[in-house]
Amino acid sequence: MTERYDGPVIDPHHHLWDLGLQRHPWLQKAQTSGDETALGSLAPILRNYGIDDYRADAARQNVVATVHVEAGWSVAHPLEESRWLDGLDRSSGVARRYVARVPLDGPDAARLLEAEAENPNVVGIRDILSWHPDVAKRFALRPDRMGDAAWRAGLAEVARLGLVFDLMLYPWQMAEALDLVRAFPHTLFVLNHGGSPVDRTEDGMALWRRGLRALGDEPNLRLKISDLVAYDNDWTLESLRPVIEHCLDCFGPERAMFASDFPVAGLRASFDEVYQVFRTVAAGLSWDEQRALFFATANDTYRLDMADPAETGRGSHV
Repeated sequence: MTERYDGPVIDPHHHLWDLGLQRHPWLQKAQTSGDETALGSLAPILRNYGIDDYRADAARQNVVATVHVEAGWSVAHPLEESRWLDGLDRSSGVARRYVARVPLDGPDAARLLEAEAENPNVVGIRDILSWHPDVAKRFALRPDRMGDAAWRAGLAEVARLGLVFDLMLYPWQMAEALDLVRAFPHTLFVLNHGGSPVDRTEDGMALWRRGLRALGDEPNLRLKISDLVAYDNDWTLESLRPVIEHCLDCFGPERAMFASDFPVAGLRASFDEVYQVFRTVAAGLSWDEQRALFFATANDTYRLDMADPAETGRGSHV
C-alpha cells in the first residue's frame, strides 16, 4: 500500500497583505461596508496577514517554499506589490516566487510587464477574468475579455517574456478559455482553484466537469487544486473527494498541484484541514504521483529551483 505523502511541500498559491498600506480596494471596501462578497463575509480575514501569520497557519504541513499570487493590489499603484514583497524577510521560503498583477488591456501593459519580468522573483502574471452576472460574485469588471484584441496583445507580451499566466475564471467561461489556450500554444497557463465550480446544482457541476475535461486535453495548461471550500460551504471530505478526483482524472498529477489559497481559504477551513483533505484523497496514488501534486509540479511550473526530494533521497520511503 502506498504511504501517505509526508515529504516537502510547495504551496503555489497564497496571499499576503498589510492593510495599513491602503492598497487592497476589495479589502478596504469590505472593512467599510461589511457587504457580502463572492466569498461571503470577509470579516475573519480583515487583518494584516504577513509571513509570520502564514508560517503559523502552515507550521504542521512541511511547507518549504511558496508562490505569492497577487492579492488585488490597487492598479493605481502598479509594480508596488512586487517591490513590497522584495522588502520582506523571505528567508523561510515563503513568497520565494511571485505571480504579479498587470491588467493586460491597460494602456501601459507592455511597459509594466517588462518591468515585472526584470524582477527574477516574478515568474507569472494574473489578470482575473471571473465574471458573473451577479455583481456580488463578480471579480472581473466585464465579460469576454479573453477574446478582446487589446487584452490578447497584452497576453502576447506575457508569452514573449516567458512568464506563466494564471487563469482565474468561472466554468461558463471555459469554452472561451479553451480557444484562448489553443491560440497561445507556447504560453504556459495555470487554471486556478480547480476551475471554480461555484454552481453546485446538477447542471452547474456537469458544466464544470465537461469544461474541465476539455481543458485537460491541452498540454500547455496546468491546474491548481485550491480553495475548493469556497464553492462548497458545507464541505466534508466526501463532498470534496469527487471534485479533486475529477481534477486529477482530467489533468493527471504531473500537470496538477495542491495549493492553499490562504488566508482566503481560511474563511471556510483551517490550513491543516485543507491539507488533510489533500493528503487523504491522494493517499491511494503512487509516491511519485503524490510528490508531483505536493511538490514537483509547482517546482517546475513556477521555477522555484528547489532540490527535488526524488533526487536527494526520501529516507524511509526509498
